[in-house]
Amino acid sequence: MRPPTHILVVNGVKVRQPVFVVAAPHSGADLLGRALKRSPGFHMTIGRAPVARVVYAFARRPSIARRDGAPTVIRDVLAEAWHVVPGACSECTAICREAGRVTGGGPCVSAADLIRFGDASPDLLFSSPVLLQAFPDARIIQIVRDGRDVVADMLGDPASLAWFKPHMLTEDSEFPNPFLGVRSAEHRDKWTAMPPAGKGALRWRSAVRLSAALRQELPGEQLLTLRYEDLLDSPGSVSKAVAEFLETKVSTIGMYGASATKPGRWRKALAAADAELVEKVCREELTRLGYL
Repeated sequence: MRPPTHILVVNGVKVRQPVFVVAAPHSGADLLGRALKRSPGFHMTIGRAPVARVVYAFARRPSIARRDGAPTVIRDVLAEAWHVVPGACSECTAICREAGRVTGGGPCVSAADLIRFGDASPDLLFSSPVLLQAFPDARIIQIVRDGRDVVADMLGDPASLAWFKPHMLTEDSEFPNPFLGVRSAEHRDKWTAMPPAGKGALRWRSAVRLSAALRQELPGEQLLTLRYEDLLDSPGSVSKAVAEFLETKVSTIGMYGASATKPGRWRKALAAADAELVEKVCREELTRLGYL
């Protein structure tokens, strides 16, 4: 049984049913976050550094997230991110600033217009258990994408590749390690010897399994699952589904014309050996999700 909803007030507005967009890396969380950020009354943040530090700390060391004070930590850091003050947007990522159409220091929204808060930070999915403890009434939108395309994009992203270096699994690493997709200490050497494509596939597989667990845990009125490919092919339909789920208006314009990688990129981007390895690691999940 979850604890009662904590009363959080930001800029004089009670935070009710905050919206969190979660996904595997390179699976479109930022695209939907962009649309929500342009929706009336919303203050969506995407990848603010203080939030990212907490998210990665919880993701890499799950034992930290299980401590009594963890919900307070993530609640406080999000409250700070949502606080509307002059110059606040100077700390935001380029993606967040572009989505908010900020050219100076901000803020990107008017405090007087705020109704709803949310966040679409990368890898927020890996901290979802503590996030739901902090905000029991949260609305979660999770996005799934073909893992082969995910890996292809990760291999072209220096930030993603940085997580694949051997030193990421040290002697004091915790297992299972959902963030890196490693189940036990016995698999440490195997992970270290894997090429980046294999490590990316493990991260994707772990993420979609976490998404499946969320579907089992949360009722339909609290969780919406979308496909990345639908965001690109049918933005109007997706916008309508999200609006119905959140019971509010959602910007359709924010979903059109977004810079995104089209489905099927992996066929040209991945070497034959990498494509074979990715399918081997992810075959069960790709089949379950309808990609095979």
